[in-house]
Amino acid sequence: MKNIKIVKIMSEIGAGTRGASLGYDALWIASLNAKKVNPLDETEEDPKEFFKNLPTVEVPTENHLLMEGTSTKFAKYIHGIQTVYNRISNTLQDVVKNNEFPLLISGAHSTAGGTLKGLAEAYPDKRIGVVWIDAHADIHSPYTTPSGNVHGMPLATALKLDDERFQLDNRKVDDETKKVWSEICGDKPRVNTEDVVYFAVRDTEIEEDEIIEQLGIRSYTVEEVRSRGPKTCVKETLEQLKACDLIYISFDVDSMDSMISKGTGTPVLNGLTQVEAEKVIYYLFESEKIACFEMVEINPTLDNECNTMAETAFSILQKVAKMKDQA
Repeated sequence: MKNIKIVKIMSEIGAGTRGASLGYDALWIASLNAKKVNPLDETEEDPKEFFKNLPTVEVPTENHLLMEGTSTKFAKYIHGIQTVYNRISNTLQDVVKNNEFPLLISGAHSTAGGTLKGLAEAYPDKRIGVVWIDAHADIHSPYTTPSGNVHGMPLATALKLDDERFQLDNRKVDDETKKVWSEICGDKPRVNTEDVVYFAVRDTEIEEDEIIEQLGIRSYTVEEVRSRGPKTCVKETLEQLKACDLIYISFDVDSMDSMISKGTGTPVLNGLTQVEAEKVIYYLFESEKIACFEMVEINPTLDNECNTMAETAFSILQKVAKMKDQA
């Protein structure tokens, strides 16, 4: 596998449930337990060698803040998240400068905001497309969030939703949160709204629905992917993103049905099957513009079927690496 570098980001301060910081370890264990598809094929890579064969860089977290509490209730641990965002950005810039493909394994989905910050700073003159494969839209801000958990906000940071257009009635966001949120969002949007495409989003709040409608973001439901086929939906997606110079894929394991994705913080019924998720990713990788892939929200502490979620995710991760290698 050429020019692939794993970026390990086990931050979980953006989540409401503990355990996503163990996602990488769960994947590593899954790799040790995995078997070759064709045991007699000497050319087939041994799954046990996956993490050994790929160089890895780890981004330090601020998870210790979980023991200290947070005073910013509409964006919990936002100061720590800002620190992690800056670290992710610096790391991604280094990876890109070395002509390596960043394969991110992350904890809570809040890290994706840092990923997009890093891509925008690594490619300041490039237009970034985003394919967000997730049960959730993650487009809340401190002005709309029902929980204050920042893993529901990363896309809003990239779109610079730092004004009060969508503010809830009677919502009074404190000045400190406003200040840090504005800093995280940056001076200008890192992504255009027309360059964002959702897949499998099915668990949203009314506020998010209004934001998505007003911004005109295209969303492929599970039913549409199933009825029209992953290939057709992805073909349309790539056509929509044809003006983009590069494309980032953000894959939350809860995009898959909760019968599969039990080991994750917010499982949702009626999601993609593993095969459907793999097909969506496969057809996306037919584009030469894929510049980054991120997998998030594996939480083995919630998996009541041993390590099944991580085993499924590892199977997908292997295919992603192979697709990139063959691209």
